[in-house]
Parts: sequence; structure tokens; C-alpha cells
Amino acid sequence: MTSVTFLLMIVVFIATLGIQFWLQRTYARYSRVANSRGLTGAQVARTILDAHGLHGVRVEPVPGALTDHYDPMQKVVRLSEPNYASPSSAALAVAAHEVGHAIQDAKGYAWLRVRAQLLPVANIGSMFGPWIFLLGMLMSFNETMMSVGIWLFGAAALFQLVTLPVEFDASNRALAILQRMNFLDNREMGGARAVLTAAALTYVAALANSLATILHYVAIMQSAREE
Repeated sequence: MTSVTFLLMIVVFIATLGIQFWLQRTYARYSRVANSRGLTGAQVARTILDAHGLHGVRVEPVPGALTDHYDPMQKVVRLSEPNYASPSSAALAVAAHEVGHAIQDAKGYAWLRVRAQLLPVANIGSMFGPWIFLLGMLMSFNETMMSVGIWLFGAAALFQLVTLPVEFDASNRALAILQRMNFLDNREMGGARAVLTAAALTYVAALANSLATILHYVAIMQSAREE
């Protein structure tokens, strides 16, 4: 059983690398396609926020590539420097997606609140869960210790599960807004949809990785119990 779950982990890991490569390639492709209105990611983010009455939410550049995120504590949409200043279809898609999170926050979107509540436990679980499980193995397969590690890592997987509806909803909001406010024409919308779809699949892959790891941990503990 452990060999099967280990093989599953390898397959999921390879699939994750493929999805990451697809995201990078898709983003790079549509980063070279300028939108017909010549608007930057920062301009579109600001316009959408103002249209939804979110005048207090700031839009700021942040170093790096694909480091875009919404900070609900500071009420800031942070766009990576390329997306902040770029008029590409990819930049507008990412900017609208992050503004989608700001809109979720303003409307009290339930899954966003649940994710925020799970974040502290998920951080602890992802950081310490595997190490506690390994420690349990080194302590003559201490089942209690191994179980604690699995449950902690499971909290991280639960966070990733809750993240899916949050990210999908933000992308759906983004695409609807980009089309409704005529930021992109039909051809450009296809690029925006491709970028957001590839990005969404990275979250699915992350969850699949965590679930495969948990199954492998459980299989190891079950094998130790049967010996």
C-alpha cells in the first residue's frame, strides 16, 4: 500500500510541475498581448474598486513576478511590478482577480472568512505536521505522534480545500467585470480566461499534493501497525 501511495505522490508532483509550467507559459504569452484600451493593471484595479465603492482600498506595486495578492488586514491590492505597470491582457486579468478578493471582503464572502480563520492553524500544520510525523516514525513508530502530525497536516489541506471556492469565485467575478466594463474585447477575454484558469489549477494541484501526502502518511502508519 505504501508503494502505491508513494507512486501517487510522484504522479501528482509531476502533474503539479506541468501545471506550473503551463501557468508560466500562458502568463508569458498573454503578457505580450496589449489590451486595446491601453490600460495598465493598476488603472483597471483602481477603476473597478472605485466602481464598487471601495475608495479606501489602495493599489500598490510589490516586487517580484506573480506576487500579486490582496491584503484584507491592510485593505490593499498589491500587484507585482510587471502587472502594476503593464497594459497586457494578463496584467488586467490578474489585477481584476485580486480586486475580486477585495470585493469578496467587502461583501463578507463566507468562504473568505472561513479561510482567514483557518490560516493560523494551517500555517502551523504545514510547517510542523510533517516533522511531527517523522519524529513519530523515529520514535519506534509512535502512533500518537504520527497521528498528531497527520491531523496537523490535514489542517493545511483543509485550508487549501477552502481556498478553491475563494479563488474560483474571484476569477469568475474578474472575468464578468472585465467584460461588463469593456476593459477587454472578445479576443482579449480569451487570454484573460486562459491565465486565470491556469492559475486556478495550481490551487487544485496543491490540494492534490497534500491529499496524496496524507494518504501516504496513513499508509505508513497502517503498515507499521500491521507489523
